[in-house]
Parts: sequence; structure tokens; C-alpha cells
Amino acid sequence: MMKKIILNPASMLLIGLLSGVVSRLLDLYTTNLGNIFSQLAIWILFGVLIAIYSSTKRAAVFNVFPFCVGMLLTYYGTAMLTDGVYSDSYIAAWTIFALCSPVFAWFTWLTKEKSIFPKLISAGIVLVSILSSVVFFDRLRIYDLVIDGLLVYFLFFKRVEREKRGRNEERK
Repeated sequence: MMKKIILNPASMLLIGLLSGVVSRLLDLYTTNLGNIFSQLAIWILFGVLIAIYSSTKRAAVFNVFPFCVGMLLTYYGTAMLTDGVYSDSYIAAWTIFALCSPVFAWFTWLTKEKSIFPKLISAGIVLVSILSSVVFFDRLRIYDLVIDGLLVYFLFFKRVEREKRGRNEERK
């Protein structure tokens, strides 16, 4: 029941909006937490959790997208209100990430299926998380290793219970 209350587009939008404000305020008032929530890896982890715990592929798409858009809108809205320093290239990159998030969510939902393809997707997600820390933020830090370890756990080891649905039921 609680999962249905949280994992729906309206709740995900609200959580995304709040996450954007909190993330920006952490940038302003903390160093370590601000650094963690400014990097891609933590948002990949959040997106993975939202997608894999969504009931269907379609639900994953419609949960992750509003979360990402909400986070993006309020992060940069708060940055503007606080006269924060940000660049157009970062806004463009995060916008592309948010616009691609439905596709990412679709494939991420598949990671809990049984076959080699889901394992390849999982490995790709972890690899992108690691590479984003190295390429965009110079190196892996301890918190990156923790985030990537959590990704490995949730993608490869954590079982997710899903209702068995027929093909017609999932299309609704």
C-alpha cells in the first residue's frame, strides 16, 4: 500500500521538486553533502530504485520522468533565487538526462528479469555511474564507492517482488 502511495507520478513529482530544493541548499550550506548530491551517481541510484520498485515498465517511465523533471526545475529555480553560480552547459546536460530518463527507466525496470540482457543492462548502469564520477568529477571518492556498491546490491542481488500480470493487463 505504501509503495503505491509513493510510487506514482504525482508523488514522484513532489519528491523530485523537494529533492531539487534540498540538493541546492546542500550545495550552499554544506561541502560533503553538497558534493554528493551534485554528482550523477546519486541520481542514478535514486532513478534505479524508483524504476526497479515500480510495478510495470510503464509505471517506471511515468515515475522516473516527473522525479527528474521536478528535481531539475527546483534545483535551478532555487539556484536562480539564491544567485547561485551555474552554467548553461550543466543545465543542458541535466535537461538531456531528464529527457532521456524515460528510456533509462524502461531499461532499468528490465534489470530484475531473468536472462543475460538484464545483467548487461545492470553492468552498464554501474559502469556509467563509475565513469560519470571519474570523467565529470575527476575521480572516485569513498561516497562514490558506497553509491556504486548500493547499485551493485540493488541491481544484482536484491530480489524485487512483482505481481504476475498478463500482457494485456500491463498495457493498461
